[in-house]
Amino acid sequence: MTIEKYKIEEYNHQLMQEHQRKLDFIKDEVNGAEEILQKLMDFQVAIPSWALGTGGTRFGRFGGGGEPRSLEEKIEDIGLLHALNQSSGAISLHIPWDIPENANNIKALAAQNGLRFDAMNSNTFQDQPGQQLSYKFGSMQHVDKAVRRQAIEHNIEVIKYGVELGSTALTVWLSDGSCFPGQLHFRRAFQNTLDSLQQVYAALPDNWKMFVEYKAFEPNFYSTTVGDWGQSLLYATRLGEKAYTLVDLGHHLPNANIEQIVALLLMEGKLGGFHFNDSKYGDDDLTVGSIKPYQLFLIFNELVEGMDARGMNHATDLGWMIDASHNVKDPLEDLLQSVEAIMLTYAQALLADRKMLNEAQLQNDVVAAQEILQAAFRTDVRALVAEARMRAGGALKPLAVYRKEKVRENLIKQRGLKTVATGL
Repeated sequence: MTIEKYKIEEYNHQLMQEHQRKLDFIKDEVNGAEEILQKLMDFQVAIPSWALGTGGTRFGRFGGGGEPRSLEEKIEDIGLLHALNQSSGAISLHIPWDIPENANNIKALAAQNGLRFDAMNSNTFQDQPGQQLSYKFGSMQHVDKAVRRQAIEHNIEVIKYGVELGSTALTVWLSDGSCFPGQLHFRRAFQNTLDSLQQVYAALPDNWKMFVEYKAFEPNFYSTTVGDWGQSLLYATRLGEKAYTLVDLGHHLPNANIEQIVALLLMEGKLGGFHFNDSKYGDDDLTVGSIKPYQLFLIFNELVEGMDARGMNHATDLGWMIDASHNVKDPLEDLLQSVEAIMLTYAQALLADRKMLNEAQLQNDVVAAQEILQAAFRTDVRALVAEARMRAGGALKPLAVYRKEKVRENLIKQRGLKTVATGL
């Protein structure tokens, strides 16, 4: 399904008077509004192909209908999101869920929808139909060299698909670990994993990056072979200059100081990218900003400060992607909400007065530092984000247009009520 550009313009026209009033107010309050607007227009968040269907829990999956039945339909869904918000201009594929049968046709379809291909994702955390060897006891860490070789070859295959589509990054997330004490020899598991990653790293094209993702627990609950940012950084450092740590906001133990983590990774030049979501207890993969919006702001504050300190381009020098699961929401509505939360928080972080904050820090003025950050966080930047979206050709209120056009109802009519998208 597509929403014609003239319909978006008609909806925008109906809201223009109210929008202009709010925009004039915030532009009068904010310094450098035009620069901020340009940065917002440039900033793009990749949508993962596996997030377009209804996500499951350990106990069940409750389909919502109209889910994409193929890679082509997934691209069309993300194209629809991008048409509405103009901030979802990339798709991230997971292999083998999304193997392109004809790379040229898939690239052409993506281009028609204004999309590029973000990082490719490998899957050695599941056994696939017809797979020769099992990953029950790990993949790259496995004591059996043949299992490790199978995982290595899969990742190299993923790189091949990525090259065909124009991607320039590989994300490796390993569920490897142990469930019980004594099950795993920790140092051997690390060395096996490092050796496996080195073989995949050697297959990277010159212009590619490797993102090593970490996770504190699940599905293994005693130990995880890439369990935290320190272990990921150790792997990335051993691998070489094309390897980086990837931070998933849900992959931390409760109350972890993620903003400090990203600050230090940026300082070391080893932060490669982000997977956005939110969590209450662990890796819940909830809608971005739905639980801890202030923490998200503090993380973005460190991202902006750290990237500026290194002269990095906010839009292109890190990988930005949503990684969420939708069990009770319409996935497309949830993704619209998540992208909106990211853009709002990014705008707020751009507002922070860094000169004053630095002076307060040097003076140990704790109260002033808090006031500076919270002043930015409490600023209503919705009109700025909406203006950037409209200038790029999107809708002032994407979710409202989505509902008025009855997108989900139309997708159900086209695809059926019982369709199930590939993914978790």
